[in-house]
Amino acid sequence: MTPTSDHRPPARPTMAEIAAEAHVSVKTVSRVVNHHPGVRPDTAERVREIIRRTGFRRAGGLATIREGRTFTIGLVVEELANPFYSQIAAGVEREARMHRYHLITASAENSPNRERAVVQALLARRVDGVVVVPAGEAPVADPSLEAAGTPIVHLDRPVRGAHCDTVLSDNLGGMRSAVEHLVAHGHRRIGFLGDDPEFWTARQRRESFLATHGSIGLPSPAPVVMGPHGPESVRAALAAWTEGPEPVTALVTGNNRVTVLTLVALRDLGIALSLVAYDDFELAELVDPPVTAVHLDPAAMGEKAAQVLFARLLGDESPPRTIVLPTRLVVRGSGRRPARA
Repeated sequence: MTPTSDHRPPARPTMAEIAAEAHVSVKTVSRVVNHHPGVRPDTAERVREIIRRTGFRRAGGLATIREGRTFTIGLVVEELANPFYSQIAAGVEREARMHRYHLITASAENSPNRERAVVQALLARRVDGVVVVPAGEAPVADPSLEAAGTPIVHLDRPVRGAHCDTVLSDNLGGMRSAVEHLVAHGHRRIGFLGDDPEFWTARQRRESFLATHGSIGLPSPAPVVMGPHGPESVRAALAAWTEGPEPVTALVTGNNRVTVLTLVALRDLGIALSLVAYDDFELAELVDPPVTAVHLDPAAMGEKAAQVLFARLLGDESPPRTIVLPTRLVVRGSGRRPARA
């Protein structure tokens, strides 16, 4: 070992260390470093003085400290082929276009691991912000997201312990409107066909159905079958529910994909049931009878998430908030009791 081998240059200070000394957030340091607006002049000067004194320099090759904006944002959804998510993308894209930003859209394919990889890839492309429909409830984003000061907005589903904005829909209010509509048409035995309970939205809608079922005083136990569903599981549930002395006369489906499977099964089995679909879907008005649906307005959800994201990009440093958007019941006729031969 040579005499000079133990003499290493002092470690370069990190953004976190700068933030700690200045008593500000890493996001604030990032804004000062990247000349973004939204930092009070005295705070910005205090951060710059520490930067000058400590010799902090941008790591030009790292995606976590960027040379200005790219005017690009990312959107990560569950599945691009699902019309629900394509409408979300349309809402985000419209808002991005208004701000003269480009949008990069990707699918996590229901996988938290893929979501992590996609977010990391978006960071590598130096996007200015990200809207994510989380694949799971556990945080999966790379730590560099926070270090870079890159804002993120969660959409449709929350993430436990995440310190970021979240935009949701009113699952409780939507489900209550669906069940009350069926009760108003004289139904007492109402079933619920839900999606995979691994998803937060599926569990929320199940719990909302059960809470409404109990508060209205409908007969117990409440008929509930959760997914994931395919044609056989839906047919089996419907066949079981319509047998016996007290058959189900109406049902609520948990999302647009479950609704389509249910309509096919009802046709194949020759069963006439009243129906309210949670999630509107294409061609709902062309089904006989036209399908009454709880409308979430995914395009409006996408727009709201993008609006929150751009507010952060413009300097909003208020605490993260959760925004719950209302649903509305679109009545088309399928909630009425079917005519009997």
